[in-house]
Amino acid sequence: MALDHFDKALLDAVQRDASTSQLDLGAQVNLSSAAVNRRLKKMTSDGVIRGTQVQVDPTMLGYTLTVITEVEVENERLDLLDAMKKTFLACPQVQQCYYVAGECDFVLIMLVKHMEQYTQLTRELFFESNNVKRFKTLVSMSTVKSGLFVPTDN
Repeated sequence: MALDHFDKALLDAVQRDASTSQLDLGAQVNLSSAAVNRRLKKMTSDGVIRGTQVQVDPTMLGYTLTVITEVEVENERLDLLDAMKKTFLACPQVQQCYYVAGECDFVLIMLVKHMEQYTQLTRELFFESNNVKRFKTLVSMSTVKSGLFVPTDN
């Protein structure tokens, strides 16, 4: 799908605040609210917009630690990798999971309430899996920037 400057302006605006009314979005990008509605529906059906989420402060729910974990697998057989991906997808504490090239095979960004919870997760995700060769843990001391905002170059 080719995006014009109106589409990019809309994407920029809804990424900043998805609760903005279509009337206000239209005023921001010089379109009618009907045109805004039509464009947003089209970008959603085309998969440009994947969904709308609320950003929650993890500390307000007791998640005080962000842990980045590099995982190296023992065997790169596709069925074993797929099983690991499925396990990571099912874990609510895993916020982001990347299958990567380089010194490790997966990078996980996790939210945990305390180190005891992370220790339990390592047992469930890494030690009980017979395909994890080793993992490396990095504990964030502070969050400088967090988000999934995609630049529209608009």
